[in-house]
Amino acid sequence: MKRRRVKVLLTGIGGGGHGEQILKALRLGELEYDIVGTDMSDACANRHLVDKFVRLPRATDPAYLDELRSLAQSEKCVAIFHGSEPEMAVMSRSRAALEADGFYVPVNPPSVLDICQDKTKTMAHLASCGFPTPKFREVRDLSDLDDWSVLPAILKPAVGGGGSANVFIVQSTEELLTFSRYLLGICPSFTIQEYIGSSEDEYTVGVLFGADGVLINSIAIKRVINNALTIRAQVPNRTGRSEFGARLVVSTGISQGHVANWPSVRSACEKIAESLSPKAPVNVQCRVADGVVIPFEINPRFSGTTSLRAMAGYNEPDVLIRRDVFGETIPERFPYKEMMILRGLEEHLVG
Repeated sequence: MKRRRVKVLLTGIGGGGHGEQILKALRLGELEYDIVGTDMSDACANRHLVDKFVRLPRATDPAYLDELRSLAQSEKCVAIFHGSEPEMAVMSRSRAALEADGFYVPVNPPSVLDICQDKTKTMAHLASCGFPTPKFREVRDLSDLDDWSVLPAILKPAVGGGGSANVFIVQSTEELLTFSRYLLGICPSFTIQEYIGSSEDEYTVGVLFGADGVLINSIAIKRVINNALTIRAQVPNRTGRSEFGARLVVSTGISQGHVANWPSVRSACEKIAESLSPKAPVNVQCRVADGVVIPFEINPRFSGTTSLRAMAGYNEPDVLIRRDVFGETIPERFPYKEMMILRGLEEHLVG
């Protein structure tokens, strides 16, 4: 029997994002959760998995914050979890007001979001702190590429581009110019990054911080990138460099793989995350090349693998509620299980 019944509000439960992941993790928690779930659309596959479903406006709607606060107050929720990046940004800016209303809101400060939601700023921050990074550059005009000679490379929008959208692998100058013209036609700038390592050595690493900024624990999943769910883009390796493997790969935001200790990876990513001074979960994407952990992206939020971690006994939303809301002492470096977790599709009858 679970120890306590708690009501929480969780936004963005549809769309396969981190809101859905938090929902699944809460259902595996040590506490019993009454979940008020929201989404911007009634066509929400997960609405039957929450105790109450409410449609809210888009996060960009001026009425969004007031409706969010009113709903959480009327339902007597103790905490509000964001389930999408636009809602994360609103809650980050409004955290003080939401906490004044009595809600626990596990979200990172705007200073963390400002760095991590801009891929060029992320790389610049890491480099300034002395961490190894791929070679990188912000591109606002084709002339910014005149002296770029590092190939293969990854091109991706500096801001936005969730789920690895509009990300391209280039291996030649011709490909570089072709895809650069395309990206500059749809966004004001993009980031070019050196392609590093092999997709066989890619990790997604969660580093968990409490509301007080204290590091609680970390977890690493060595990704298995092998199907349409996990591969965003792939091309045959024509570089002649065997260290990249037979194909050059960009993964999606849908991760699966081997949960284990991976101590050197975890240690490196903890230091990376701590450099941001976060107050909520941080997720570091990295590859290991020549024994060096090289980060290529940071998500300042709960991960797309939150439910997988919970299956292994590393339940971030549940731990934070127990620690930061109810004052429970969480053992330092609490143990979790090693396991392989793979993913598929699941259908929901909603009509």
